[in-house]
Amino acid sequence: MKKLILFFIALVAFNNSFAQDLRKSEVPSVVLNQFNSKFPKAFDVEWEKDGDLYKVEFETKWNNDHDVWFNSEGKIIKQKEELSARDLPQAIKDYINQEYKNYKVDDVDKITENNRVIYKVEVENRKREINLFFNEDGTLVE
Repeated sequence: MKKLILFFIALVAFNNSFAQDLRKSEVPSVVLNQFNSKFPKAFDVEWEKDGDLYKVEFETKWNNDHDVWFNSEGKIIKQKEELSARDLPQAIKDYINQEYKNYKVDDVDKITENNRVIYKVEVENRKREINLFFNEDGTLVE
């Protein structure tokens, strides 16, 4: 599982290196319509062509960043949402409080792909930074 997650992260980083910025007028209308329908409160919107996908980066409220990848038919393929630590499922909070008592949660991302949700939680103390990956039920998947 750890190899799968590392592969996923490497793939995202690799794909992002080839992304091309787009003007809104260059995005297919079916994609724009789906985006506007799903995220009517989006602001600070930026579009990119990421391989065969259309990636949009935006915010829905202060300090709530989103990245969403659409295919050319307007279907959401992947979504990443920045969360606050208080928005984590209780099971994940409990695990971190028990296993990482001397750490604080620095960054939280909720990643949804293929109907699967993974929480990426960065914890840190004065000496170390660690990325933890959890299923929705709070199980650590490394």
